[in-house]
Amino acid sequence: MRHAEPRSAVATADPLQATRYVLRSRFFRLFGGAYELQDSRGHLCLYAEMKRFRLKEDIRVYADAGRRDEVLRIRIDSIFDFSGAYDIEDSRAQARIGTLRRSGLRSTFVRDHWQMLDAAGQPLAELTEDSLGKSLLRRLIEFAGEIPLVGLLGYFFPQHYALTRHDRPVAHFRQHFNPFIYKLDIDLSPGESGAVDRRLTIAMAVLLAAIEGRQ
Repeated sequence: MRHAEPRSAVATADPLQATRYVLRSRFFRLFGGAYELQDSRGHLCLYAEMKRFRLKEDIRVYADAGRRDEVLRIRIDSIFDFSGAYDIEDSRAQARIGTLRRSGLRSTFVRDHWQMLDAAGQPLAELTEDSLGKSLLRRLIEFAGEIPLVGLLGYFFPQHYALTRHDRPVAHFRQHFNPFIYKLDIDLSPGESGAVDRRLTIAMAVLLAAIEGRQ
């Protein structure tokens, strides 16, 4: 059976240059994850897809609905990499542009925390989940999710994240309450000065969606 095409729309001139995006997971997807990123006018800008049946994480981001123009690749090179470090590559230039590293234990038991590194491995920015109290409550609900109806309470506490550089915000990510699809607002306006490579910021949003979708 032929794989269904994403919804087509008139894209922005440069799909990586929008100030705001809305990321939505695709509902009908049996294997792997698929996500559409639309601009503020509802135009499809980017399409992300997790490759099926891969032992290693491998997510591709495309600039077109037909998946012909690959712009970013997100991957872990080794299946034995337990650090949660994802290399981000510019597919057009065929060059690594940075790394996104998740703080494993801290993110699992306290609240989500990521480091953004440049191509040389130097720290660029940090991403942190919102208030500690809300994050602990979400994790308590997740751990009690086997109790009937308790797991549904998590949908009433959507996650919010701030990406900061030198303690100043450069992007905000805000999840929507939706029990059926993952939906994330991406606001890049605080970082329009170019302090952080927006390709890495977009890759961060896709990773958040992919990891949240597996939990």
